[in-house]
Amino acid sequence: MKNRNFMQMLRAKWAEGKFVCVGLDTDFNKIPQCVKDKNYPVSGTIIEFNKTIIDATSDYACAYKPNSAFYEQYGAEGINALRRTIDHVHETAPNMPVILDYKRGDIGNTNEGYVKFAFNYLEADAVTVHPYLGSEAMKPFLDCKDKGIIVLCRTSNKGAGEFQDKKNLLQREFYTDSVELYKIVARNITKTWNYNNNCLLVVGATYPGELKQVRKIVGDMPILIPGIGAQGGDLQATLEAGLDSKGEGVIINSSRGIIYASSGEDFAEAARRETLKLHTAIADFRQKYLATV
Repeated sequence: MKNRNFMQMLRAKWAEGKFVCVGLDTDFNKIPQCVKDKNYPVSGTIIEFNKTIIDATSDYACAYKPNSAFYEQYGAEGINALRRTIDHVHETAPNMPVILDYKRGDIGNTNEGYVKFAFNYLEADAVTVHPYLGSEAMKPFLDCKDKGIIVLCRTSNKGAGEFQDKKNLLQREFYTDSVELYKIVARNITKTWNYNNNCLLVVGATYPGELKQVRKIVGDMPILIPGIGAQGGDLQATLEAGLDSKGEGVIINSSRGIIYASSGEDFAEAARRETLKLHTAIADFRQKYLATV
């Protein structure tokens, strides 16, 4: 779709006071039985569930984030469900950004294929990517000026520190002392990757101390923050560490905590309730925060 600029749409949502990203990590096995009883094929069941969740939550959300793995596992049916899910967002909430949780990162000509699939075929507005191969390899993504390129920095999984927290004793170009890898990633994305002002970072809510360090490094660069809800991230600590100088700058993602809030016929109402609950908690904190800055 033309005339869709991710950063502009995201900032417009922030201006409305909306910071909740609904993660569409749709697992067929967890879809309520009342949806499965309609006897759609797998793709149809996923689409029906997603559409209902989107319709119930779109007035409080700032973005939707389908994770491609939950769809790819079903082959062509799953890819069809993913595309039709994104189409539904475009049709029913045309100013809503769609983040494809893609986590790609390869050599440049391979990334060109990933770019075309994510942006031309699926028509996502932003993608998550790995930084490991460096900016030269990621250029096909970074050159997409109207798209959001969201780079993994300090993730929320338990084993993330195996590499991300390791200090590189040989790195002296930007720092006088050894520094954790995730900080080097944050610094490089800010200083050398963001030439189109379309970069964001991923930092998990389960590590608010690291989130605070990243915020110091990146200034007001937007940060996608997973880990609120089922993963146990603390919202207040996350907002204290993650909000930028304007009291914005965060995309607070909740997936399972919203879309699987109920397994009964009230699943849509439950998803709406949890989205509103998170939206309200963020609004209440920001009101107090902005009064102090």
